Amino acid sequence: MAKRRDTLRISPRSFSLVLLVGLFYLLNRLSGCVLQDAPTASPTAGEASATLISESNRQNTTIIVGSKDFAEQFLIGEMYALLLEEAGFRVERRLDLGPTPLVQEALLEGIIDLYPEYTGTALLTVLQLPSASDAEAVYDTVADEYQERFDLRWLAPAPMNNTQGFAMTREDAEKYGIRTFSELAEHASELVMMGPPEFMTREDGLPGLMAAYGNFEVKIYIPVEPTQRYQGLLNNQADVVVAFGTDGELAEYDLLLLEDDRHFFPPYQVAPIVRASLLAEAPEVGAILDALAPKLTNETMQRLNYEVSGRERTPAEVAREFLISEGMIEEQP
Repeated sequence: MAKRRDTLRISPRSFSLVLLVGLFYLLNRLSGCVLQDAPTASPTAGEASATLISESNRQNTTIIVGSKDFAEQFLIGEMYALLLEEAGFRVERRLDLGPTPLVQEALLEGIIDLYPEYTGTALLTVLQLPSASDAEAVYDTVADEYQERFDLRWLAPAPMNNTQGFAMTREDAEKYGIRTFSELAEHASELVMMGPPEFMTREDGLPGLMAAYGNFEVKIYIPVEPTQRYQGLLNNQADVVVAFGTDGELAEYDLLLLEDDRHFFPPYQVAPIVRASLLAEAPEVGAILDALAPKLTNETMQRLNYEVSGRERTPAEVAREFLISEGMIEEQP
């Protein structure tokens, strides 16, 4: 399954048009799904403790879990769904909804109740704020802005960082003396790079990197589909590929992910975004999902992603197996 993330900056007018068209599509696609009636204000601590849903009544609460349209999102969305089911809630899955604007609008309109999002995507794509490098500051910014603008709540972020970058074989990296973006820029004219077509023109792609690092003109840039990047690298068709920090191939093939030493890309930690109305109705949802966050490291997600992309297992199977191994859900007979 291809893995991609949406970080392209778009104008407010275009963004609104995309949302309107996408929402029309989603409403038609998902017509008939049951939405919840719930308070719109988030509870205070006292209200939360007073309104905790008893385990016997959780089956009366349906939680709709969404995701974007790539493997890592399927995995994490399925983990959220399994944890909520383990706690006794009824869960509907609306995975593979599409790119960021469509899933964001589905959340705002109550078509879904929660989905996994990346802090960097929220900062650049949704909020259209300047990039920043401090993970805690980025999380605090997006959490505050989402609460103020959308009445949405960010739960605990995972330590994983699915930021964009570059990967090389360790042999080639040693040959050229490259471990950082700055060193890559020094040797760029000698290197063949492979990556998505849009990376050549996006401001958070080569143009922006050239501005940040200078002298960043590669010998050849070969545009390919995301699933073909690592095949090209391993077959010696490319010296460096555009990569993401949790790509499964990084660990499987012992590749070197170069250091973004000038912090061009923001951090991309993943966390659940939840409608405030759901937390008002079922505040324990926060603690249930927060328990997963510390377990999602780069190493863990690289391994799980490769089980899907490299070994062609289903996200549902891999997610369930992982949660059982961590003691978070019971193994079914």
